[in-house]
Amino acid sequence: MSRTDVISLIAAPERGTRRRRIPTWARTPAVVVSFVIILAWLVVILIPAVTPHDPLATVGAALAPPDATALLGTDPLGRDNLSRTLAAARTSVPNGLMIVAAAALIGTAIGLIAGFFGGWIDEILMRVADLVFAFPGIILAMAIAAALGPSVQNAVIAAAISWWPAYARAVRSIVLALRESEFVLSNRLSGVGPFRSILVDLLPAVSGSVLVLAMLDVGSAILFLAGLSFLGLGAVPPTPEWGSMISGAVQYFDQWWLAVAPGVAVVSVVLAFNVIGDAVRDNLEPRLNESGAGS
Repeated sequence: MSRTDVISLIAAPERGTRRRRIPTWARTPAVVVSFVIILAWLVVILIPAVTPHDPLATVGAALAPPDATALLGTDPLGRDNLSRTLAAARTSVPNGLMIVAAAALIGTAIGLIAGFFGGWIDEILMRVADLVFAFPGIILAMAIAAALGPSVQNAVIAAAISWWPAYARAVRSIVLALRESEFVLSNRLSGVGPFRSILVDLLPAVSGSVLVLAMLDVGSAILFLAGLSFLGLGAVPPTPEWGSMISGAVQYFDQWWLAVAPGVAVVSVVLAFNVIGDAVRDNLEPRLNESGAGS
């Protein structure tokens, strides 16, 4: 056998392995389209030069219909509606991700502590979670945002405060099932402290479930933030944000482009994240159930 044949035999399995690295669920048409949509919005967020005009500058007459200068028309102040819709993604998408990250971080920490220590610590933390659950999420977020003052940062804080109990309860239920497991007890008997046991033994076990919840919540968080801005409790003008843009378009029904552009943007991002989140959940849940982390 020649040296070339040997190299080809060794390289062939590697090529086959590389082909199998992309899971089947990630190659379905809906997921592929969703990834393309997210990638396109990521380019818009990271490269401000893709916006044709300054989103705060006047480019034409007020409420002008779509034309060659403004492809999606202008708003009541003569600003390019397309540029403002693209620029609004830099406010809506990162802050939606921040809501999920903050809620997941707070809820996971509280759920780990409550489930591991139990007793009065568990009672106090879970009663606080029940108190937050007692209020509808949007109503509680509206109250907090109104108390703090209208701004995107305050809207993110308000949304995170109203969302963390869902993560805390999910993580606590997993920890309650795992804290008496052999691998946790053996490490504790070997002298591992409680907080190290939480970080080393339990946190990796709950991370898959938290990831599934977070992926499913990203689209809802972006929509939630847009709702707060629509009510005047989020982004403050002239900052472009999809919810506030739709709110400003309510009184201009004849100028369809004012609401259609940000509305389509919200729908595209939310649907893309929801499709990817569903795919991640369907892929991870069987393995989580087999490992006992999903019980």
